[in-house]
Amino acid sequence: MMSGFTPSLPYRGRFAPSPTGLLHAGSLTTAVGSYLEARTRGGEWLLRMEDLDPPREVAGAASAILQTLEALGFEWDGVVEYQSRRHELYCAALDQLTRDGLAYACGCTRKEIAAHARRGVDGYVYPGTCRHGCVAGRAGRAWRLRVEAGETVFIDRLQGECRQDLERDIGDFVLLRADGFWAYQLAVVVDDAAQGVTDIVRGADLLVSTPRQIAVQRALGVDTPSYCHLPLMVNAAGEKLSKQTLAPAIAPQAAADELRRALQRLGHVPPNECGSLAELWAWARGHWSLDKVPAGPVTV
Repeated sequence: MMSGFTPSLPYRGRFAPSPTGLLHAGSLTTAVGSYLEARTRGGEWLLRMEDLDPPREVAGAASAILQTLEALGFEWDGVVEYQSRRHELYCAALDQLTRDGLAYACGCTRKEIAAHARRGVDGYVYPGTCRHGCVAGRAGRAWRLRVEAGETVFIDRLQGECRQDLERDIGDFVLLRADGFWAYQLAVVVDDAAQGVTDIVRGADLLVSTPRQIAVQRALGVDTPSYCHLPLMVNAAGEKLSKQTLAPAIAPQAAADELRRALQRLGHVPPNECGSLAELWAWARGHWSLDKVPAGPVTV
């Protein structure tokens, strides 16, 4: 089934970093692409901190990310939203899905799933053990969404047509984790719908999870935004830039140089005479085009 969106709505984009580390070249490049796509289309650009995983968060990272974005000349619309303050919205969404028979409690452990499941495109495919009720003597530890049979198809503005069979490739996936933390797949859909986000521009590492989010959108009866997945930033070994691969933090004191490099990674090469932040942003707004952006991985 093809997923669509409502193009008549005013453009509203967003950047949603996770405070599990400082802003690095990969996350900065995504921010630049997201920001320019919103501004050149006359839209709003929101900022949301995805701080739903306290065990992985780095103390002070959220404020450091905001300070770095400010130092690089980003201007966002409205207040910064924090997922950690939006639990009521997620509870209401899960309650709705449960009432509609679209979500269910699961008592399986990760070890049990790994022992009985096959590998899919993003980890083990849940075998549906608790789809019709938890095993006798077991209480629910997590909550899952019932997925439908058939392919989910959507058009990515950079990557083109994308297809995934959730039943075959993912299985019923988690909405509320066994440790009590909300799963990204539920929270991101609820937040985007609540904030009226029409266009999502983000990194290609999240492309594989998009069909799951479309499934949640359909289950909740909310619109599906337009998607655009920017190229993945990788190191010389081909690994995604991240805290785990020791990606260095952006240097706010070298803001103009950092912005220039981010633009170059997105296929936009500013002239040498653009030396200041203001000049670089002005040039970027006048020359931004998705047609110049590479779809495949970019080595940093």
